[in-house]
Formats: sequence, C-alpha cells, structure tokens
Amino acid sequence: MKIRLANAPVSWGIMEVEGWSPPLAPPAFLDELAGAGYEATELGPYGYLPTDPAVLRDELSRRHLSLISAFVPLRLKEPGADLEPARKVARLLATLGAKHLVLADDMWPEREAIAGRTAESAVRLNEADWAALASNVDAAARVAGEFGLRCVFHHHAGTYIETPKEIARLLESTSVDLCLDTGHAVYGGGDPVELVKRWGARVQYLHLKDIDPSRLDEARRRGLGFLDAVRAGVFCELGRGCVRFPDLFAGLDRIGYDGWAVVEQDVDAAASNAVPPAAAARASRDYLLSVLEGSRT
Repeated sequence: MKIRLANAPVSWGIMEVEGWSPPLAPPAFLDELAGAGYEATELGPYGYLPTDPAVLRDELSRRHLSLISAFVPLRLKEPGADLEPARKVARLLATLGAKHLVLADDMWPEREAIAGRTAESAVRLNEADWAALASNVDAAARVAGEFGLRCVFHHHAGTYIETPKEIARLLESTSVDLCLDTGHAVYGGGDPVELVKRWGARVQYLHLKDIDPSRLDEARRRGLGFLDAVRAGVFCELGRGCVRFPDLFAGLDRIGYDGWAVVEQDVDAAASNAVPPAAAARASRDYLLSVLEGSRT
C-alpha cells in the first residue's frame, strides 16, 4: 500500500454552497494547507483558486504543492445533463498535471433534507432516473478521458447516491471507479471498511473524513438536513470519531491501494463549535501518519 496525503478547500469551509461561511483568501488557504504538512490540494469550487494555469502553477510551486483533482457535482439524474462544467474543470486539471476528476451527483433539496434517513423515505431514483444518471456518469467519464483524466465517482450525503445500495447500483450500472469517502459512507448508513471489502478493485481514490457518532445520532433524531448537521459539527478530526481507520488501511493494504488520500472535512469554519481548520488539518495528518506507521510494523 502506498498512500500520499492531501487536503482540500472544503476543510476550510470553502464549498459550492451559497451562503456558506466566508472563504479564506486563496493565498492564506494555501499557506495553511502547506503549513499543516500536506503535499497537495484539490481545486475547490471553480474560481476560488486562480483559473489562469500559469498563475495557479506559480502559487502551488512556491509552496511545493501539487494539484491532484477537483470535486465536480452535476445534476446527474436529468437527461442530457450539462457536462460543460466538467469539461472546464478537466481542462484546467490536465494543464496542471492532475490525474483525477471527482464526479458527484448534485445535492438535491429533497434529499439534503433527509440525508442519513433515506431508508425511511420513498424519495429515491426511479428506473428512468437511473438510466439518465448512468448515461450522464459515463458521458462525464468520457469527457475526463479526453483530457487524460480518470473519472471517479464520489457518493455523497444529500444526493441520490448516498446509501450502500445506491453505491452498488451506481457501480454496477457504469464503468467509473469509486472515490470512497469514509465519512459520507457512515452518514449514508454504510461502513467504509465493508465497502473496501466489496468494491476494493474499484476504489481508486480516497476522501478521508471522520464522523462524531453522537452528533450524527442527534442530527437524525432532530431531523436535521445535511448542511445543518455539518454546521452542528457532525464531522470531526480524524481519529476522534467512529471510522475504523486501522481496519480501513488494513483492507487497502490487502488490495494494494496506491494513490492519494485526501483529508476532506466538510465544515462551517464560522460556526462557534468549529476547530480552527489549520489545527484540525494538522491533527488529522498526525493521526493518519501514526496509523500508517503502525500498519507497517
């Protein structure tokens, strides 16, 4: 197993969500990410970091950082979804030497409101929706391939690909590989360790989150939507929640995982209960290094 550690703008509360916490200026964000010991970053919302390749390359190289991917949510259950956002991002990623495009379904209000509780609801895809979504995912993967990028699919709470059953159908219906997100797996009622056991050959990219089980239980009990649960601090620094990272890495070692692991903690940095993002990023990296070192001994 070979794992390299990266982080992402979302760990600083920089998200594609309107009205979210005011973002840190890009130079300060990059300084903090590099200062926390990470080798690379994801792009974040298009337009947050510079989109002029020469400018972005300079900002990254001065901090000894690489750009490795971008999270691209699209309205995938709509027939003939607009793929131009994926094409625009893929062009920039390829120019900067990235290798992956991380595709996701968009968050839909009717699913965001019941995230983590979808088993209690009939709000799910019908057969026509599944056909449209699978077609759009494969089309987006072809767009990524035009730029030499591998498209991986990110299951996500608040979307129509959240639960283990939905992840399974997505993988069975398309040719894309999986971006396994440990926190979203738990939020959606699954176990990332079990997902690696079942889908190990398809796990080609990692997002590492931890989740506070008491806060997740509270969010479900109170009927919070996903974004309100994030504001309530449902995600925590790695090693302080319920994700079994030693078992996860043991499973990844068995499949010979060789790639990036991105610490990607969904947070509202302006929330009163928020840990300062740079401190949380550093603590999560220190924890991961200790687990990885233990797995080698």
